[in-house]
Amino acid sequence: MAANRIRIAKDKVELVKALVASKDTTGAFQTYVEVMVFAAALGAKHKKRVPLDGIAKDLSPLRQDYFSTSFILLINLLAMTEIKDINILSEQEVADEQRIHVFEEYANGGLEVLQNELRGSVDYSERLLLILRSEKNKQEEQEVEFDLRKFLY
Repeated sequence: MAANRIRIAKDKVELVKALVASKDTTGAFQTYVEVMVFAAALGAKHKKRVPLDGIAKDLSPLRQDYFSTSFILLINLLAMTEIKDINILSEQEVADEQRIHVFEEYANGGLEVLQNELRGSVDYSERLLLILRSEKNKQEEQEVEFDLRKFLY
């Protein structure tokens, strides 16, 4: 992949830093890359793609080679579903920039969702677990609603 880097919006820097575990924070993630991938997946789930309004100066953009193969797969899938063109997966620098742009905007949208969900929380890890558990319960409820027994009568 090209030397493009994943940028973080300047208004989300403090949140991203707080989500990474350190001696000063109760973050749930080990790296900034994990935070951004989780945020992008959350942004995609909520169909929230938000352009970056300014780029963080005090947090360096993340190099793509920090992202594992499965994380790169997420970047590619988000771009494919958004752009709807197989050429987005080409090795051309323009396609790479487009994939990163889509990922950054979904991550920014996911960070907005997290900002709202985590507002007032002291322990981010605990609140994230509650959010995930709530989403799992919603999914299980939807699965139960589709009951084939109703077609037997």
